[in-house]
Amino acid sequence: MTHLLDIQGVDAHYGRIQALNGVSLHIDEGETVALIGANGAGKTTLLMAVCGLPAPSAGNVTFCGADITGRPPHEIARMGIAHAPEGRRIFPRMTVLENLQMGAVAGGGDNLPETLERMFGMFPLLAERRNQRGGTLSGGEQQMLAIARALMSGPRLLLLDEPSLGLAPMIVRQIFEAIERLNREEGVTVFLVEQNAYHALRLAHRGYVMVNGRIDMTGAGEELLADDRVRAAYLEGGHAVVENAR
Repeated sequence: MTHLLDIQGVDAHYGRIQALNGVSLHIDEGETVALIGANGAGKTTLLMAVCGLPAPSAGNVTFCGADITGRPPHEIARMGIAHAPEGRRIFPRMTVLENLQMGAVAGGGDNLPETLERMFGMFPLLAERRNQRGGTLSGGEQQMLAIARALMSGPRLLLLDEPSLGLAPMIVRQIFEAIERLNREEGVTVFLVEQNAYHALRLAHRGYVMVNGRIDMTGAGEELLADDRVRAAYLEGGHAVVENAR
């Protein structure tokens, strides 16, 4: 079976520091897959390695059956992978509309009016603020803009890095409801990196747990939510280390 995204034995380094160590996982078309773990576990590095920066120092990344290991980020984006990075990183001096137009560039800018209307239908608040500068939006609105900007390229796979970071609980629920709709109604495949393990695993079809640059657990979202080790480490304020649990 060919997976939409297949990561096999990937290492990644920042200079002499090894951030990923033999990471293997896969994502199938139509899934939402969550990757959880503590700060510094390597979650963001894995998303960045999929996008080509840093390029894996070992292993392979395959997308739609094509080896994308080491390809430049703009080529990977054109193939159908979009990334909404940690910290949102919108263009603060540009308007909402201009931010969305920039997102369309990665996909070639085809069908721009129709794509804009889809985003405004999906995120009505952005439609109301289309002429407002991105930097003046609330944190939740900026996160919606970051997701919509990524979707403007028409991706087959959406990479989301910590979409709930720094947001109030009510806004977090709204963001996760939007992600669920994207997957269920729009058919977008989602790879979600999150420290909020409860929301991420409730949403996900499957999940992976990363510890110190390695995948240490995998299973259905509900199975991981019910696992005592995951609950102790990520859901109950405990500090248990999940290891040797493959």
